[in-house]
Amino acid sequence: MSTSGYERPIGPWPRKETPLEAIRLITPEELRAWILFEDEHLLVLNKPGDVVCHPSKAGPWSSLVGAAREYLGGGAVHLIFRLDRETSGVVLIAKDERTNTLLQRVTLKRCYSKAYHAILVGELAVETTVDQPLGPDCSGPVVARTCVVPAGQGKPAVTRYTPLAVGGGFTLARVVTETGRKHQIRAHAQWLGYPLVGDKIYGPDQRLYLEFIERGWTPALESRLLLRRQALHCAEIALTLAGEERVFRAGLPDDLAAFAMRCMGEAARAVVAGLAGREG
Repeated sequence: MSTSGYERPIGPWPRKETPLEAIRLITPEELRAWILFEDEHLLVLNKPGDVVCHPSKAGPWSSLVGAAREYLGGGAVHLIFRLDRETSGVVLIAKDERTNTLLQRVTLKRCYSKAYHAILVGELAVETTVDQPLGPDCSGPVVARTCVVPAGQGKPAVTRYTPLAVGGGFTLARVVTETGRKHQIRAHAQWLGYPLVGDKIYGPDQRLYLEFIERGWTPALESRLLLRRQALHCAEIALTLAGEERVFRAGLPDDLAAFAMRCMGEAARAVVAGLAGREG
């Protein structure tokens, strides 16, 4: 597949309102199918790439936290690791305050590790570590954007990209973060020159995000972004909880696997097959 669409300019667009009935609602059956692990203290879910984490105005079943609260009977739940709406993968939810406190200590002390799978635009030849500070990007139209900034003007951020398969102008990579900054993987990937496939903010033109907000998903956006959402998946979280080592994994989701198989050819087939079934 050609990546030349990442170079073309975009034009003006009319505003499109999103009707309430078009909002993604989770069903109880879906939520149960997403459960990777559950005990009396912890619920671990494999979040799809079209679900928001935090509650919205559209009711409890419009967000992962709201749906989890309903599933657990309406009591308080505590989200430990938030994922962006378009990022899929492992999410931890504490069922009680004690477990929440323990997990917050784990996060504050960085006594955990997270690994992601991402599909990058471009063929990254070797494992590459980006050690560049990140801060707010005030230069463009998207206020939520983060960027690499000069030393002393942002927060330290370290991201390691390891190619697993390369072909067709793309890279399927394992990504490990040593810090937890906002949009860290996406901002560092763009700075490196290998943005994530489908990234509306850090991809070919950040105005594509504004176009998506105004008009929704269109054929024009598909031709530029190649994938409906950013190709990023939280594949693994490992931590120690109450003295016990825990590792939670979510296999490569169908949409990313299909893109890799379709666009990367034989280089990706064996890797995708190995990643797709890793869950639990």
